Amino acid sequence: MIEKQNKSFIIRMFHVHKNYGAAKALIDITLDVPKNELLFISGPSGAGKTSLLKLLYFGEAASEGQVLIDGMNLSRISHNRIPILRRKFGVIFQDYKLIRTKTVFDNIAIVLEAIGKKRRFVEKKVRSVLRTVGMENSIHSLPPTLSGGEQQRIAVARAIVGDPKIILADEPTGNLDDESADIILNLLKRFHIRGATVIIATHDKELIRKTGGRVIHLKQGRIQTTSIH
Repeated sequence: MIEKQNKSFIIRMFHVHKNYGAAKALIDITLDVPKNELLFISGPSGAGKTSLLKLLYFGEAASEGQVLIDGMNLSRISHNRIPILRRKFGVIFQDYKLIRTKTVFDNIAIVLEAIGKKRRFVEKKVRSVLRTVGMENSIHSLPPTLSGGEQQRIAVARAIVGDPKIILADEPTGNLDDESADIILNLLKRFHIRGATVIIATHDKELIRKTGGRVIHLKQGRIQTTSIH
């Protein structure tokens, strides 16, 4: 019975702490995230939102506690299984993190090339995700020639091209105008409907209000409240 219950959660965190020297970024975080949930991590700047996301995709290790991702215990994960873990994730950053000197195609293709996909598959898949985000006409463009909203759509395409189980978005609309923000939000909702677990870190209460779902409120590294909007 316990095994069946555990399988319904794609993310589990047990008494997790994250320290940077003497500074405590996260304090005693215990959290379960069911498969296919749309979850917001809310809180002011410095609350620990980004630190929490980094622990999930193993960008950093927890100082204490345990993090389980799709049954994989990150405190016990071997080095050669880290790439397998990270393939479960698509990550969207506020500042896009696109390679400025590479084309839109190359920025997205690199995800598939890194796992050994053949060129014909890569070309087909990249074009498909660019159609999904409405950016197919920019396939040969360089990121600096695009607007902020367009670059974020490319970042979304890169995040989903590997068909991840979990999409993490760190302040994905923080630098965007309202129209561009709505496009990004609608894309994230679409991937959630398709079956992905989507976790959005944001301090934007309006973004949460528009979307609905469970909200975890962080303050000074602690979970203060959990609510449903």
